[in-house]
Amino acid sequence: MPIFNRGGKLDTGQIEDRRGSSGGMGGLSLPIPGGLATGGGTIGLLITIGLFILFSGVLGGGGLGSGLENLNDTTSDNTQIAQDCQTGADAQERQDCQTVAYVNSIQRYWTDEYARDGKVYEEAKTVFFTDATQTGCGTASSNTGPFYCPGDGKVYIDLGFLDELHSRFGAQGGPFAAAYVLAHEYGHHIQDLKGTLADIGSDRQGAESAGVRSELQADCLAGVWANNAAETGIITSLSSGDIADGLDAAAAVGDDRIQSASGGVNPETWTHGSSAQRQKWFNVGYEAGNQGACDTFSGDI
Repeated sequence: MPIFNRGGKLDTGQIEDRRGSSGGMGGLSLPIPGGLATGGGTIGLLITIGLFILFSGVLGGGGLGSGLENLNDTTSDNTQIAQDCQTGADAQERQDCQTVAYVNSIQRYWTDEYARDGKVYEEAKTVFFTDATQTGCGTASSNTGPFYCPGDGKVYIDLGFLDELHSRFGAQGGPFAAAYVLAHEYGHHIQDLKGTLADIGSDRQGAESAGVRSELQADCLAGVWANNAAETGIITSLSSGDIADGLDAAAAVGDDRIQSASGGVNPETWTHGSSAQRQKWFNVGYEAGNQGACDTFSGDI
């Protein structure tokens, strides 16, 4: 498990805590109008750039009707999490506080990285939710998995997904698996700031597609953060076991592994890359420690 700076202050202002404010939609996912959300932690259940989520057919690809217009699930209340998650010591004890610490560390790294280039990093809040929530990309449910929404520049996660990495997708578990997922989603935020997401166009599916290449780049950027995590002062050290947890999580959500479990592998439908590719590019970023190593858009992947 990563070692956190026990006396370090956590910034829950980087979180919007919507847990408990769901409209009770359970596992239902709705269409994402104009779908610009992009996910990295899950599988075919994930939103991919410019596409509807898997369950969009329940409303025939239509709008957010069916009496759900009054769904009030955008209200956040950080009172409890601000009380519970104050220092790194809390991150050692609680999953939600640990997630806050990861978000703080990831954003501190990118803030410093941008500053080194004479630029200003734009922070992205992470939204904690349960069941379902409204986003700048439409309505999403816990089945959607963690994702980044360029429509509002936020990362969304139902913390229950972290348990599913083990129970549903076969990851070996370990706290750093959550760090990998979050760092990947913030990799999409970096791509958004750079205009990379907007440049993908319609090339979003297939083993060599720009969509897959963008996902692998986000994996690489996650590895870059992992290399520098201890320098942020929030995480003081990572072990080889932590990195192994990250690599295992990357493999667990590879398109080929997911498809093989459901009957057959078809690279033409890939949206995130194979298990080996996802591990490879996380490792590339981790070993290099800088984003210059993360050019997944040129050459072989």
